[in-house]
Amino acid sequence: FLPLQGHIVRNWKVRWFVLLQDKLLYYKIEGGKKEASPKGRILLDGCTITCPCLEYENRPLLIKLKTKTNTEYFLECCSREERDSWALDITGAIHAGHPVQVQELHRMKNSFKLLENISLHNIVERMYDSSTGIKLTRNLDQGNRYKETFTGSALVDWLISNSFAVSRFEAVTLASMLMDENFIRPVGVRSTEATRSSDPSEKFLDDSTALYLFAESSKKNTSSKEEVHFNISELSGTIVKQGFLVKQGHKRKNWKVRKFVLRADPAFLHYYDPTKEENKPVGGFSLRGCLVSALEDNGVPAGVKGNVQGNLFKIITKNDIHYYIQASSKAERVQWIEAIKPLT
Repeated sequence: FLPLQGHIVRNWKVRWFVLLQDKLLYYKIEGGKKEASPKGRILLDGCTITCPCLEYENRPLLIKLKTKTNTEYFLECCSREERDSWALDITGAIHAGHPVQVQELHRMKNSFKLLENISLHNIVERMYDSSTGIKLTRNLDQGNRYKETFTGSALVDWLISNSFAVSRFEAVTLASMLMDENFIRPVGVRSTEATRSSDPSEKFLDDSTALYLFAESSKKNTSSKEEVHFNISELSGTIVKQGFLVKQGHKRKNWKVRKFVLRADPAFLHYYDPTKEENKPVGGFSLRGCLVSALEDNGVPAGVKGNVQGNLFKIITKNDIHYYIQASSKAERVQWIEAIKPLT
């Protein structure tokens, strides 16, 4: 599952994607089941890919595909690892018939050579640019809110997209140099602890939970009044697993694709509507005292509505609320159950 922006009506819809040798197919999900015929296709011959793509501030994990007819598609992934995996596979399919280009891609990916004319002052000046610079946001770490910060992975993405670095390894090295020269500094537990590492390559974290800010921006906002529907503490746990799953609604019993985020300390499972711009949960619950189990795929279990695809599992909260969820495969269902169980 990936959210896709329509190239005619510019809204976001979640689709099921299948990558073939020369095209990328996407399908609608109706009633908890993938439709037999694809909703559309993206032809990869002559297609160009942009990753990371930072054209949307609220969607930092985008892949942009531009066909040879200049039609643009934006696909959003759930994590940096998922995005990079999709981008690598799509790039391989685009260049499958051009072995020389494939070799060049691998050479660029594996090479490490800082450009001699790179100026750290120039990079910082570009980072400050109000329109093309790195986006500063409010972030939460260990219950504290920090304003005007950026994550380690966001800086790596920005350095690559602005051609200051070719690979993530090179971008991490550049970011470490910015930190060594006191242009940026770590803030929060995750990134601060990394600076104590004896290995220079591990001092800066290419991570979406590691926070950094410009060295002179040291103000911290610890206000807890901004979160209305969810307590700050339940959203401050370490992210254990995240991904797209299909969930049955409690009232209408319809099936919707949701982005699920599993957190520990405290143990919560939240779900988000990936078609919305705001990155706020639309639901969630504590995992303490929950029961989680797989459901058999032969027939429709009691409590489940619709002709579902299968790979179902159920979570029962300590308040006896039943959640019915579909994974995309049996292997993914096992992974989610195994990740949730230790937190119950």
